[in-house]
Amino acid sequence: MTSFWLFTGKVFVWSFQLFESFGNLINWVLFAVGSILFIYWCWKLAVSLGGNRDKPYQSPSKEIRPYYDPKIHEK
Repeated sequence: MTSFWLFTGKVFVWSFQLFESFGNLINWVLFAVGSILFIYWCWKLAVSLGGNRDKPYQSPSKEIRPYYDPKIHEK
């Protein structure tokens, strides 16, 4: 069991050395991927909502105050 933990420790040391060597490159790649995904998301949002203006509201009833009920307000 000890050899397993020694091997795991060596793997962690190797992975940290790899990050120290290529960390700057990995950070820039992740930054580029994140930026591209964010710009794509903004573009999709702007395109889908761009020409979708609200229509003028037309009340289905002819009353001036359709939600005003004098019986309720007298209580």
